[in-house]
Amino acid sequence: MISEALKLQKTKKYIIQGTLFFLTFVLIYTLVDGLNMSYANMISTYGLSLVIINLILNVTMSFLSAFLMNLSTAMVELKGREGKGTKFGFFSVFFGILTYGCTSCVIAFFAVVGISFSVIALPLAGLPYKLISLVLILIGLTWVIHEIKNGKCTIKTDTLDTNAETK
Repeated sequence: MISEALKLQKTKKYIIQGTLFFLTFVLIYTLVDGLNMSYANMISTYGLSLVIINLILNVTMSFLSAFLMNLSTAMVELKGREGKGTKFGFFSVFFGILTYGCTSCVIAFFAVVGISFSVIALPLAGLPYKLISLVLILIGLTWVIHEIKNGKCTIKTDTLDTNAETK
């Protein structure tokens, strides 16, 4: 069934959808980077190599997230249900909001739910948190691929037995 899902990725609908997902995720990751620390400040504080690593991670995570979304859509189309692995994409975004987002947003969010503490500074402009988000996306992608490869379609045996008796 994975070959069918991969064939769908080559159709016009999925190419357009994947491109839109990719561009949206690039925009989100770049915006979060800018809110955390501007690229100019990142260069002056940590050097150009960290900015390049962040940009490569943004593109990689955006591509993988778009692919995860496209595979999830294909799975719904082929099986009629969404896979459990797609929730890891949500966990990755939620994790990013709580740890990788701008400090003032995180403090305000936790203050609303009754947790009061302050985040002083994220190490390496949030790079470790971005790597954890990448791992969450990879887990979700692996899970969805596994579900597509090894998924089972439910067949009602009542219908089969009834049809067999009438023939």
